Order: sequence, then C-alpha cells, then structure tokens
Amino acid sequence: MEGEINRDSIAYIGDIAPDFGRYVQEFALGEIWARPGLDRKTRSLCTVSALTALGKEIQLRAHIALALVNGATKEEIVEVILHMAVYAGFPAAWNGLISAKQVFGEQSK
Repeated sequence: MEGEINRDSIAYIGDIAPDFGRYVQEFALGEIWARPGLDRKTRSLCTVSALTALGKEIQLRAHIALALVNGATKEEIVEVILHMAVYAGFPAAWNGLISAKQVFGEQSK
C-alpha cells in the first residue's frame, strides 16, 4: 500500500537512481513501518506531522492520502497540521493545509 503512493515519483527518478526505490521500499516503508509499537494510523499522523514541519509537500500529499487509507479522518489530519503551526511555523502549516485540501479534493472525485 505505501509503495503504491510513491510509485510515480520513484519511477520518475529510477533512471538516475535505480536503487533508491528499493531503499525506500525495503527500509523506510518496509522495516520501519512494520515495527511493532505504533499502529499504522499513528505512524501516518506522525509522518504527516514531520513532513509538514519539514515542508516536504510532494511526500506530504502522498502520506496524507495514505493516512486516510490507514484510518485517519480528515479532521485528525487537519488538527495535526494545525498543531505544527506552533512548532514548525505558520508558513509550514499553511502549506500543509493547502496540500491536505488538494488531497481531500482528489479523494472526493
């Protein structure tokens, strides 16, 4: 499931960094996401939080979509992003909310 959200961007850079997709699949989306201790919804909300704070909008949109698949509500996603205004700044939260609105719009089609 996680691999599906990154397939296009991994394929896009595959010609210059073919091993990168494998690293993402095996380590980040494989070993780390499979660890016990946090459920998938919590991991998704943590990831949305971190990507909002870091301003990584392409990956943020992908992980907002995944958070919805993993059981997070739109309201929870918005709250996580709003919460980042305090810790990552209003511009980061603003961009995150724009990303969320884009994903929510795509989901309703």
